[in-house]
Amino acid sequence: MDSTDEVIIGRRGSAGIIRLNRPKALNSLTLPMVRTITSALEEFAIDPAIAAVIVKGEGERGFCAGGDIRLLHQSGKEGSDGAETFWREEFRLNHAISRYPKPYVVLMDGITMGGGVGLSAHGSHRIVTERTRLAMPETGIGYFPDVGATWLLPRAPGEAGTWLGLTGLPVDAADVLHAGFADHCVASSALPVLIDAIAALPASASAADVHALIKTMATDAGESRLAANRDVIDRAFAGDTVEEILQVLAKESGEFAAESAGVIAGRSPTSLKLTLRLLRAGRTSANLAECLNRELGACLGILYNHDFYEGVRAAVIDKDRNPKWSPASLAEVRSSDIDRFFVPAQPPLFAA
Repeated sequence: MDSTDEVIIGRRGSAGIIRLNRPKALNSLTLPMVRTITSALEEFAIDPAIAAVIVKGEGERGFCAGGDIRLLHQSGKEGSDGAETFWREEFRLNHAISRYPKPYVVLMDGITMGGGVGLSAHGSHRIVTERTRLAMPETGIGYFPDVGATWLLPRAPGEAGTWLGLTGLPVDAADVLHAGFADHCVASSALPVLIDAIAALPASASAADVHALIKTMATDAGESRLAANRDVIDRAFAGDTVEEILQVLAKESGEFAAESAGVIAGRSPTSLKLTLRLLRAGRTSANLAECLNRELGACLGILYNHDFYEGVRAAVIDKDRNPKWSPASLAEVRSSDIDRFFVPAQPPLFAA
C-alpha cells in the first residue's frame, strides 16, 4: 500500500490510518490524493487484520478545506478534462465512504469545508472537536455545495441545511452535530488517545464496539446556534425561491436574520438559485447516488459559467474579495439560466 507526500497511509494495531498531508494548503484535495485514499480504503476493506479506518488531517489548522479549486479553475480555463476527472473520482469516493463495510472514523478537527465534508459527513463514525469549523461556502465562489451535500443538507433538521447551503457560513461542533453531519464531540487534545484506543481494539471489533469506545470519550459540544435560531431558520428558509427567503428574513427581527440576509446578498445570484433548486431536488431524491449524478451534471455546467471563474479569482487568485457577479442580481437570473445546469452528465456516475 503506497503512501505519497500528500497522503500518508499507515497501520497501528487494528487500525488503518489515512493522513491528509498538505497542511500549507489546509489539506485541500488533489486528484492523486483522491486516488491514494480510494486505493487505501479498498485494501483496508479486505484486510482481516484491520478493524477500523481512521482519517485525519495533518497540521494545526484543519482536516480538509475542500478540493483544490485553483486546479479546477485552471482546468476549466484550459478546456482540459482535469476538472471532470477529479469530480468523477471524488464523487465515487464519497459514495464509497457512505457504503464502507468497516467503521470509518473521521476526525473533523479544525477547518472542514467543501470536499472535506465529502470525506467526513458520509462516514459511519464522525467526530468533531472544539476546533471544528465546518462550511459549504461554495455560493461565495460562484459554485454550489457538491460532494453529496445536496443529499446531506436537505436531511438536516428543518431548514438548517438550506441555511448552510445558501449562506455558506462556518459553524462549530454543536451546529455540526445538530445538522447531523457528525456523531460525537471529542476534545482535540484527546484525539491521540482515541486513536490509540481504536488501534488497540481486536481485529474482530464491530462498528458497535467502535461506537461504544468513542462514546466513552465524548464531551458536550455546548449549545447550537442553529438550534437556538431554528424558528427563524424554518420560517425564512422554507421558501422555494431565494427572493422569498430574503423577503421573510427582512421581516424577522434580530441579529441572526440580518446577518443571514447580508451574507446571502453578497453571494453569486446564479449560485444561490442553482443551490436552492439542487437542495429541493435532493429532498425528494431516492439516494446519495442520484444526487451525485445530478451534481456532476451541474459541475460540468459550472465550467461554462462566468461566476465560477470570477469567484475563484476574487477569493484565491487576486484575493481582492470583490467578485463582480454576472448576472449581478437575483432578478436577472432566469429559470432557463439554471435549467442548463440540469443536463445529465454522460456517462452518469451511477446507473439508475
